[in-house]
Formats: sequence, C-alpha cells, structure tokens
Amino acid sequence: MSDETRQTAAANNATEAENRATEAPDAETPDAGAAAPETDAVETLKSENADLRDRLLRTVAEMENLRKRAEREVREAGQYAISRFAHDLLGVGDNMRRALETVGGEAREAADSVLIGLLDGVEMTERELLKTLEKHGVTRVAPQGEKFDPNFHQAMFEVPDESVPSGTVVQVVQTGYKIGERCLRPAMVGVSKGGPKTAAKPETAETAPDGPPQVDKTA
Repeated sequence: MSDETRQTAAANNATEAENRATEAPDAETPDAGAAAPETDAVETLKSENADLRDRLLRTVAEMENLRKRAEREVREAGQYAISRFAHDLLGVGDNMRRALETVGGEAREAADSVLIGLLDGVEMTERELLKTLEKHGVTRVAPQGEKFDPNFHQAMFEVPDESVPSGTVVQVVQTGYKIGERCLRPAMVGVSKGGPKTAAKPETAETAPDGPPQVDKTA
C-alpha cells in the first residue's frame, strides 16, 4: 500500500470517529426527553394528593362542627321546649303565695285546725311546684342586695338610699325565674339611687353598660 493510500485511509478513519463523537449526544437526547414528562407527572400527583388531603380535612372539620351544632340544638330544644308551659305555671305559684300571705301571723295563730290544715296544704303544693320546676331547669331569681342586671331584672321604681351603691336591688316586688341560662320572667325590683356608683364591669354582648337602670314607667 502506498503512502498516499495510507494517508487517505487514516483521514477517512478520523472523519468517521469524529462523526460518531458528534452523533453520541444525539442518541441520549430521547432519554432526557423521557425523564421530563415523568417528573411532571410525579409533581402533578403530589399536587392532587395535597389538594385531596386538604379537602378531606375541611370536610371532616365541617362534619364535626355540624355534629356539635346538632347536639347543642337538640339539647337546647329539650331544655327550652317547656318555656311557655313553665311561664304559665309561674302564675299558679304566684297565686298560692298571695293566698298564704293574706293570712298574717296573728291570723294563723288564731286559726282553727281546718284553716291551718288548708294553709299547710297550700304550702306543700307550692313547694312541690317549685321543686318540679327546678327539676326541669327553672330556678328562682331573688336578687335582693345584688347589682341590677337588666338581663334578669325589671326596675319598677327607684329608692333614694345613700347607704348602698347606686343601682343596687333594695326591694323585690315579684320574684323572677330563669330556665337554664335564659330569663323566663324578670324579677320586678326597686333599685337604689343616690349612693356611690358600683364598679364598672366590662361590657359584653349580653350585658348593658353601667349606669342608672331604666325604670318601667308603666307600673
């Protein structure tokens, strides 16, 4: 083989080697392209999983709140369903108390056995009525000496008295009642006026600001 032929063959080999080196990266290109879609699919699944988890937690929280609200409504329905009936019974108790108060101490001492037995029966009936009402969550509100509370008291008149703080209940005209934490019938009271003011309490959604109570002018 001549030198010229060998040089030509060497040149051809070098050209082929260069071509293979140039084509090698192109052969790996499809693999890199295949990895990108796979990565996108994983990220999409992670995002969907996080979204489903968030929706599940929200649904669980909403169902728990709904359960608690339903339980509270059922409990309150059972507790306050008798409000109107209980309110009507209070008049019966008031009449029995008035009947007992019409018989003073001297009259009771001078009464015969029949009248004493009648009075004892009325007292027992009154106690039984109050006991039954209390069994169903109805309790008395007798705020003598307490600070006037517009949520449970109704001011009928004011009494000038500097010996007690202004706005103090100094007389109870009619006993009030509440059922659970709600007012069933406000206590009719007389409140003091002219004494030192009581310490102010933080205002809430259910309490009125400190100040002179509103007196019922229709009494």
